[in-house]
Amino acid sequence: MRSLNILYAFLGGAIVGCTAALLFAPEKGEDIRSKICDLIRRKGIKISDAEVDALVAELSRAEE
Repeated sequence: MRSLNILYAFLGGAIVGCTAALLFAPEKGEDIRSKICDLIRRKGIKISDAEVDALVAELSRAEE
C-alpha cells in the first residue's frame, strides 16, 4: 500500500509540473487554458472553463 501512495504522489507531482510548464510557456494564456481543457477532457474528466481558470489562479498564487 505504501508503494501505491508513492506512485500517486509521483503522478500528482508530474501532473502539477506539466501544468506549470504549460502555464509558463511563451504562448497566450487563452491558448494554454484551451489545451489544458482539451487534454483533461480527453482523459474523461469533465471540467469547465471556470474551473480551469480557478486552477490557473491557484497555481499562480502557489508560486508567490
